[in-house]
Amino acid sequence: MDVVTLSRLQFALTALYHFLFVPLTLGLSFILAIMESVWVMTGRTIWRDMTKFWGTLFGINFAMGVATGLTMEFQFGTNWAYYAHYVGDVFGAPLAIEGLMAFFLEATFVGLFFFGWNRLSRLQHLICTWLLALGTSMSALWILIANGWMQNPVGSQFNVDTMRMEVTNFADVIFNPVAQAKFVHTVSAGYVAGSMFVLAISAWFLLKGRHSELAKRSMTVALSFGLASALSVVVLGDESGYTASQNQKMKLAAIEAMWHTEKAPASFTIFGIPDQEEQITHFQVTIPWVLGLIATRSIDEEVPGIVDLERKNDDRVVSGIVAYKALDQLRHGHGSPAVLDQFKAHQNDLGYALLLKRYTPDVTKATLGDIKRAVRDTVPNVPTLFWSFRVMVGIGLYLIALFGYGFYLASRRQLTKQRWFLKLALVSLPLPWVAIELGWVVAETGRQPWSIDGVLPTFLSVSSVTTGQVWTSLIGFVVFYTTLLVVDVFLMLKYIQLGPVDLKETAA
Repeated sequence: MDVVTLSRLQFALTALYHFLFVPLTLGLSFILAIMESVWVMTGRTIWRDMTKFWGTLFGINFAMGVATGLTMEFQFGTNWAYYAHYVGDVFGAPLAIEGLMAFFLEATFVGLFFFGWNRLSRLQHLICTWLLALGTSMSALWILIANGWMQNPVGSQFNVDTMRMEVTNFADVIFNPVAQAKFVHTVSAGYVAGSMFVLAISAWFLLKGRHSELAKRSMTVALSFGLASALSVVVLGDESGYTASQNQKMKLAAIEAMWHTEKAPASFTIFGIPDQEEQITHFQVTIPWVLGLIATRSIDEEVPGIVDLERKNDDRVVSGIVAYKALDQLRHGHGSPAVLDQFKAHQNDLGYALLLKRYTPDVTKATLGDIKRAVRDTVPNVPTLFWSFRVMVGIGLYLIALFGYGFYLASRRQLTKQRWFLKLALVSLPLPWVAIELGWVVAETGRQPWSIDGVLPTFLSVSSVTTGQVWTSLIGFVVFYTTLLVVDVFLMLKYIQLGPVDLKETAA
């Protein structure tokens, strides 16, 4: 457990924990806006009570999300100092804008939502609720623009004079196809999580025979919004797969455990046991054509396998050595226009040369064995990606079926008659979070060994800290976050038990 491994573990734990709260914030904010819109249009008090009840749970979740998000971002300075130095000019801009969105837009309208019921007109309060929902999604947009740049570093270039990555076209950073695909896919998954939360709690009310009118209406909103969102996740996930095939070919090959390039169109593996050491998948069960159609949207374009991609990466490491040698000459004042031209011709492969620093202090003297080991490092953990992706997709398809059947029951006014469905909805509550967390495992594990794909290896990104220091902060975060989780669960259960009617009486 060296500094790199511990720093990665700490960031993984804090990020995955933080994302327990983000999807619910995204989903509940739009559900609140929908419910309040019905109240404003119809004037029926029950819809206002629904908005206030689910709004209380939203507020608890929102506060926890803010607390966990702040500590996660501070790690870029504490644990990933060289990362912040090397790419901070690019990566810091979306994070700064997200901070403005979160603290000036979200925070403002969260306050107006909770304290403006008796101070604003119905329409004014409704506008605030919709702006709150918009703010949560805009906040997620800038975070995902930053993360999308880590996956596909467009609109930027290495500056020889400053030895850092700098922005060359901020519009390319914003409209990065990877970032845009990640945004719509991620927020749709958040909408599914919010819908599942409302559906499960409403099902619990109906099973207990409490607040039936509120629960049935809440379930109807959750089922319709959840079905549309779950279908969107699948469609937009297809877009993410397509962008990966264009920009992160190794990640896609690892997700599919595709060791060798197949004749187009490639088949999709439903089941198998990947063996990364032997580069083979045991007991493989495939569906012809499916991967080729999804990844390339054609029947004649190949999806490259891991072995072929390793050969290309071998060439990129060799090219990167040329760039590194030219850069070293430029830094020490021995450059010439010819050396500068040589660097520019190979600079896109500089990051691949940096992989060699794991094995030799002088990249220009790397042996064939060093290059071979660096090339092998460009393959991420295949079994982890393979199974994480398939469990995530399986849960997604299950949720579509669950929301679809529930929507059918709601349209026929039979929700209260099918108690087995209510029990199924209740026990299915954790599944969207499992799928979402696995989605982040796929996204971030699939990018390894890079912190910035093709630009900066993860092992070079860490701060100059000791293992003892990272252990101390890691244990501190685990204790602190566990405490927050206990408080969050306690408060959620308390206000769910109170219910909307009891909540009003308690307030009175």
